Amino acid sequence: MISGNILRDAVISASNHIANNRQSIDELNVFPVPDGDTGTNMSLTISNAAKELARVNDQDVAQVSHVVSGALLRGARGNSGVILSLIFRGIAKGFKECKTADGVELAAALESGVKAAYKAVMKPTEGTILTVVRVAAEHARTAVDGGETDFVAVFEKALEGAENALASTPELLPVLKKAGVVDAGGAGLILIFKGMLSVFKDGVIIESASAPSAPAPAAKSGTNAVAEWEGEITFTYCTEFIVQREAGNTREPLLLRSYLETIGDCVVVVDDENIIKVHVHTDNPGKALQEGLKFGQLTNMKIENMREQQQEAKRNAGIENTVQTDGDEAYTPVAPENEYGFVAIAAGDGVRSLFGDLGVDQIVSGGQTMNPSTDDILKAVELTPAKTVFVLPNNKNIIMAAEQTVRLATRKVIVLQTRSIPMGISAMLSFDPEADADTNATAMQLAADKVGTGQITFAVRDADYDGHKIKEGEILALENGKVAFVEQDVERAVVRLIKNLYKKDSQFVTIIYGADVTDEQAVAVEDAVRRRLPEDAEITLIPGGQPVYYYILSVE
Repeated sequence: MISGNILRDAVISASNHIANNRQSIDELNVFPVPDGDTGTNMSLTISNAAKELARVNDQDVAQVSHVVSGALLRGARGNSGVILSLIFRGIAKGFKECKTADGVELAAALESGVKAAYKAVMKPTEGTILTVVRVAAEHARTAVDGGETDFVAVFEKALEGAENALASTPELLPVLKKAGVVDAGGAGLILIFKGMLSVFKDGVIIESASAPSAPAPAAKSGTNAVAEWEGEITFTYCTEFIVQREAGNTREPLLLRSYLETIGDCVVVVDDENIIKVHVHTDNPGKALQEGLKFGQLTNMKIENMREQQQEAKRNAGIENTVQTDGDEAYTPVAPENEYGFVAIAAGDGVRSLFGDLGVDQIVSGGQTMNPSTDDILKAVELTPAKTVFVLPNNKNIIMAAEQTVRLATRKVIVLQTRSIPMGISAMLSFDPEADADTNATAMQLAADKVGTGQITFAVRDADYDGHKIKEGEILALENGKVAFVEQDVERAVVRLIKNLYKKDSQFVTIIYGADVTDEQAVAVEDAVRRRLPEDAEITLIPGGQPVYYYILSVE
């Protein structure tokens, strides 16, 4: 039998053990680009439970499990962290009536954990953490069916099964076999189980060698993101409006976009049969509106002085409330005064500025290598004054964490499956304030899915991945999330990737350059791209300031 105090100490020990070894798990990641880091994400996730448990004493197994489940869910980072939280959520359900627990109850709880994890993943993949926990539960069940009831003995059998399953993951996933590694998530789970066993068997809590580094803090709430951009503002007014297209008006929206680019930058023009949605930074908003009138009647006009916002932000620096990322700062959900609101996850001053200009209420700092927790995203949702909040994760490894907010929030949450920054921008541009939530969700997702996305980054390790021989430090071109080719020169990589993405019906190319690219380099890239595309191609260059990616590209 184990008590609640023993289970508490076991989870703390597990948190310390994976924290001590998280780098070895991070190094198992097969994808050679700077990644969300499985070991770090799992460590940060379970460390949230360890912090909560430090305040718990003399509670039974059911109560401790409940605390662990809630803390893991709120602290979940990345897909591996979310799956880990779901495993423990199922285990908590299995222990729901237990003051103490024996081997029989452990086996049932593990089975409940497996069920919860598999149920939450739309397309479960064998050869991952799911396989490892499933086989662990199967071994525990076999031990119990053989007459074993001792908790420690059953847990040891579960760990033995988990280790066997981990060793088999390369046979189930060819990409692991080719790289000569086992699954990172499964390896992380075994570290957690071993940390727990140290307490269950020997009564020893593994000590923490060091705490995992927390990700960058979230953006401040209550301000337009442009006000937080410390870069130089070229044009003063952020101007947005919608043109209601009139019957018989055959003017091409391309002409409107071309004109706006002569009076400003950050031009975005999206059209369909009924409307043209416009965004531009300019010193002459009146000219932008006047030109828009040539195409139809104007609605939803908004003009903001970005220089004034920036100065206001500087005056208020350190005063306004910040969405904390450590889970310890209390906050009060704001009243849902508006019908719709938006939360986006983004990194880089320029990218955050652009989302702010597009109407996003709260921007959570994060992205590749900086996966925010479910609680970080939940805070942003709760601080958005809207009845329905659309969440744009903008990274495939953040989607699952965002989805957990749906059942936690005090308002309706719709998580869009945006896997990149360009997808998030396109989704925002397709929002129609007159349509209902479901119609908008469908339209925004369809718009996001139509965007061809490219990313230029660098290899963090040698790899033989997806048919590509990759050396550390080489330039990687990703086309819609997959490695397209390897290059030695960043500019050549951008030109080549855009040519891959550009189709016969393509018109608009957006180039967002990152923190490690100078303005001069970006302009040179823009010129190189322009020379190789048709004359009618519209190219927009945006200083994104994002980390990790030299360039983020979109073609529509």
